[in-house]
Amino acid sequence: MFSRYGQPVEPVPSDIIKRVHELFNNSALTLSVAESCTGGLVCHFITSLPGASAFFTAGVISYSEDIKKNILGVNAETIETFGVVSEETAREMAEKIRQVSNTDFSLSTTGNLGPDVLEEKERGLVYLAASKKGKTVSRELRLKGDREGNKAEAALEAMKLLIEIMQEGRDILAPAG
Repeated sequence: MFSRYGQPVEPVPSDIIKRVHELFNNSALTLSVAESCTGGLVCHFITSLPGASAFFTAGVISYSEDIKKNILGVNAETIETFGVVSEETAREMAEKIRQVSNTDFSLSTTGNLGPDVLEEKERGLVYLAASKKGKTVSRELRLKGDREGNKAEAALEAMKLLIEIMQEGRDILAPAG
């Protein structure tokens, strides 16, 4: 697998996963994930280390539009207006999975990994969102690797976005002592 820069992407990025585990284990906070284009890879990364059950409560692979609407509760109007590959859909996915699962934080991924154009949006266009009560942040990626490389990179970038939003409350999350 190769990144958008042509560099190899390691299959299980342990430093990023360890950091996510550390932040959650030091805080007693909870996490849920709604994935589309990454197809469960974010959840796989999170659960690849022991101890995830202490904070990771739910993961939904909402690959189809129907599941986004009927399971997660993404508004049909959002999808009709902006498409499934959109910042607005990613934000709603993150907010809805956090509400449905009653977690402190959530992540979402939606995009087009290719090889074809989807909704007139080019291959490699991915939207990520991370949500906590009162705040949702999103990020657009334009990935240039192959399908598997783009999938891995999107999952990694989602976890990095989660770390960023969690570190905003660093004073709360610092280990006691």
